[in-house]
Amino acid sequence: MQVIDDTHTVTKVKLPVHPSVISKAKRMIDILGAVIGLSITIVVAIPVAIAIKLDSEGSIFYSQIRCGLNGRHFRIWKFRSMSAGADQLKHLVKNEAESDQIFKNENDPRITSVGRFLRRTSLDELPQFWNVLLGEMSLVGTRPPTPNEVIHYSKHHWERLNVKPGMTGEWQAHGRSSIKDFEDIVHMDLDYQRKWSIVYDISLILKTLKVVSNKSGAC
Repeated sequence: MQVIDDTHTVTKVKLPVHPSVISKAKRMIDILGAVIGLSITIVVAIPVAIAIKLDSEGSIFYSQIRCGLNGRHFRIWKFRSMSAGADQLKHLVKNEAESDQIFKNENDPRITSVGRFLRRTSLDELPQFWNVLLGEMSLVGTRPPTPNEVIHYSKHHWERLNVKPGMTGEWQAHGRSSIKDFEDIVHMDLDYQRKWSIVYDISLILKTLKVVSNKSGAC
């Protein structure tokens, strides 16, 4: 794995393999969950696609390069919730997070009307089941950062990439977008790695479903 320090020097660091990465049981649950999730995605795709197209111009899907296990790059997929070309307008929007490692803005003007509903209900994330099926993500893990976020990482931040990124995890199950301090997210991700078990993964999935159904902490 490559670590970029404050002087932008690239250093290779060999990290121990986390048990969740090689767990066959976790992978089987991921595959089963991905198949079920993609089946749901197919059912809702047509009404979601129509709503997105009627609401704004642009593609139905949105993709972005993220950093996964050990910092490896992969392309994440979502239903588009922002206006076309939103990435190029990011510099015009104030970052309400407490550091450059994440970007948060509760009233981001780039989010479309339909996109705000998709985010509130987490429907925008359904295409990520494809990433789970491919093995790039897991149902439960850490939030996958962008390469631009990773270049600001300190050494201890890289520890959160010892596991696969997940569609949900500690921070999603305990506040979602209401958590704006990156160090709190890092603490939760490392705490997840210490607590990890199949039973704990299932408990986080159930908590996430409750949070989503209550539409709490979403933006």
